[in-house]
Amino acid sequence: MRPYELSLTAAADAIRTRQLSPVELADSVLERIAQVEPRLQAYVTVTAEHTRQAARKAEHDIAAGRHRGPLHGIPMGLKDLIDVAGTATSASSRVRADHRAQADSTVAARLSAAGAVLVGKTHTHEFAYGLTTPQTHNAWDPDRVAGGSSGGSAVAVAAGTATFALGTDTGGSIRVPAALNGVVGLKPTYGLVPRHGVTSLSWSLDHVGPITRTVEDAALVLTALAGHDPRDPASLTTPPATDYRPAAGADLRGLRVGVPRTYYFDHIDPEVEAAVRRAIDQLQALGARLVEVEIPMTSYIQATQWGLMVPEATAYHEGTLRTVPELYQADVRILLEAGALMPAGDYLRAQRARALMRQEWARMLRDVDVIAAPTVPATAVKADQETITWADGTVEGVSDAYVRLSSPANITGVPSLSVPVGHDTAGLPIGMQLLGHPLGESALLEVGHAYEQTQPARELAYAA
Repeated sequence: MRPYELSLTAAADAIRTRQLSPVELADSVLERIAQVEPRLQAYVTVTAEHTRQAARKAEHDIAAGRHRGPLHGIPMGLKDLIDVAGTATSASSRVRADHRAQADSTVAARLSAAGAVLVGKTHTHEFAYGLTTPQTHNAWDPDRVAGGSSGGSAVAVAAGTATFALGTDTGGSIRVPAALNGVVGLKPTYGLVPRHGVTSLSWSLDHVGPITRTVEDAALVLTALAGHDPRDPASLTTPPATDYRPAAGADLRGLRVGVPRTYYFDHIDPEVEAAVRRAIDQLQALGARLVEVEIPMTSYIQATQWGLMVPEATAYHEGTLRTVPELYQADVRILLEAGALMPAGDYLRAQRARALMRQEWARMLRDVDVIAAPTVPATAVKADQETITWADGTVEGVSDAYVRLSSPANITGVPSLSVPVGHDTAGLPIGMQLLGHPLGESALLEVGHAYEQTQPARELAYAA
């Protein structure tokens, strides 16, 4: 196996035992980038010189006995909303073409302190305002969408051009591309991972989290990221777990897994539903007890998501929307202009709906430990496809379809983990979403890891 094919956990073990050097790993990832990046376009910029320097330093420090832990010497990609001092943060937009970060974001600083090695900044749908990342191509089929807005991060991990990456998630932007590219994506509890130094889309819905090859990898990254930062007003003061790594083994006896009776299995591709239900059956085979649950306030979910996100995004962009509107891509500009027309009363009603939805979800979660459902209702569509037609003749926009099943976790702030559960007959990945109690990341990771342990090892996508 070539070094770039290793999971974070496997690479960390090999580095710790001196079977692999950080320089070898970095060189392998950079060679992989040269091989596939012209076709996939996951990166805004690749920091090759910095990467090699950081890898050499990691190798020297580890050899001198200064090993910082499992992320030391591991190549990472950061979504191009995340500030790294001296590096451009363009948000994949001409509006930010001249922007250069003056300081590290909190998450970049924490990963650097853990010894992770930056490979580059990954593409996002412009300012994270979309679910396809049009400049980036799906790692399994480059003629299909990568998903978004963290499409570059998911493609980089799926194709072996980063061992792990960070994304942001406002309505599903970590989990959607993770599902469409066959990797793991974790949206933590709102406020668990600080957002200081991360370009905002919608401050009350934004989350930062890892995209990785395995569930255990996600746990390792979350351990480095989680914790209070007073510079983020939403940052939780509750101490995080000291180690999110799941226990070995695959025993779920006594665990209650909620299976939605409504909403999550409505208007869904039959192959996606079949794969997710097989995965749920596997959880039951591991000892979990399945409990049917009724998702509350389903008719309010999408209206609440858009009612919160649209005006908050427009408020963030108010200045540049007035001065340089021509620099925005047409799809993003239309949404920003629409936000300026939204009445304040609609925003307030969305806030009230969110408060009620949080209460109802807390009530529903009393009866279960986690909920298992599809991450997205369909696999990756063709790059030029604008709508999906369901079996009953209903036509739905692609972005609306992709956000529909992921946005409840953003509205309520509960953690959500997307885990690959197979492929459709076209060879495209399918994801299962696990949702849990606030600050219940450990339970999600235990369940996801237990399921993963029963499956064959996953191969990287796009073997060029």
